[in-house]
Amino acid sequence: MTDETTIVPLLEPREGIPPVIEDRAGLAGAVRAFAAGTGPVAVDAERASGYRYSGRAYLVQLRRAGAGSALIDPVRCPDLSELDAALDGAEVVLHAASQDLPCLAELGFHPRELFDTELAGRLLGYERVGLGMMVENVLGFRLEKGHSAADWSTRPLPEDWLRYAALDVEVLVELRDVLHEELKASGKLEWAREEFAWVLAHKSPVPRSDPWRRTSGIHKVRSARGLAVVRELWTLRDALAREADLAPGRMLPDAAIITAAVELPRTTKALTDITPFTGRSARRHLREWLAAINTARALPESGLPQPSAPGDGPPPANRWMDRDPVAARRLAAARTVVAALADEHHMPTENLLQPDAVRRLTWEPPPVIDDGTVAARLRELGAREWQIGLTAHPVAKALARLETEGEV
Repeated sequence: MTDETTIVPLLEPREGIPPVIEDRAGLAGAVRAFAAGTGPVAVDAERASGYRYSGRAYLVQLRRAGAGSALIDPVRCPDLSELDAALDGAEVVLHAASQDLPCLAELGFHPRELFDTELAGRLLGYERVGLGMMVENVLGFRLEKGHSAADWSTRPLPEDWLRYAALDVEVLVELRDVLHEELKASGKLEWAREEFAWVLAHKSPVPRSDPWRRTSGIHKVRSARGLAVVRELWTLRDALAREADLAPGRMLPDAAIITAAVELPRTTKALTDITPFTGRSARRHLREWLAAINTARALPESGLPQPSAPGDGPPPANRWMDRDPVAARRLAAARTVVAALADEHHMPTENLLQPDAVRRLTWEPPPVIDDGTVAARLRELGAREWQIGLTAHPVAKALARLETEGEV
């Protein structure tokens, strides 16, 4: 931990703010420079989350020894495949890689070797793993994070935003180097490599089934008819937001969908009594919103959604004792084991073993519980080999003990 009195504000990139690359000639120059550079390549991407529907990148930042830093406008330079080819074999350093890999892949940039500084921080037991806090605690520099939630689709990008963006990769490789040594010293380097490889292999997000069920506040909707309204309004909002490339919440807030599902307005007037429907974007589509509500109202009983999505895994853990007390005891035993192991290895429980894997294992355990069957089940559920090596035996032992004692 860095002493607060020794922390140095990082205010300017070492070589100044690089010019934004906006054409093929500039990109070709960056490709040559980074191909000639050495060592790992720090990469970051800025999106317009909360402003735009798409998750595309609106700025890509890179830094490498011997090449300096580069800022690339992917709106003007949407194909980074030549840069990707030039960096084949180089380790790419990202912070919270799973957030940036999909938008980088859209540009033709596909890292083959990864070091994720956020994930490394988690495995090492750092309590706060945001980039700013990691740089501060590990390197003793303070980053300005004031523009992290900015609308990066803005053009032209303000100079202070570009400074912020360049600084995000300024010391990322240095952070990687220190964390690499800490992973090595703690015996966790191979664990980290497995994690990084898993992140690369799963960089494409898996589409959610029934994504409308994640509407904030949906627990307030008590009827199947109300759930149908949520589904119809969510689906319409998603289509309209996609067409306008506007974040869905800016088109219509979740709270408006939930209120409409509870109140079931029948007229445009009743709809506009729900304040969020009077917003500029929402007001343009009042007839369509009302039509969606009427569609849900007209559905036959057989067309209404069930209270919970079928086949999407175990129920919420707080319902287990009522639904299956035996499974609830298995879950409690497994969680106790995983929490103790996580504490022993100084990392969050969710990084030692994914909570969903623990739930699924204990809700539907193997017919015969032993080290091999538990390990096989965890492997099916996506656990990495290092996780299985640490948890399969103690979890199997705990579950088997319940059986022996007659509690399951």
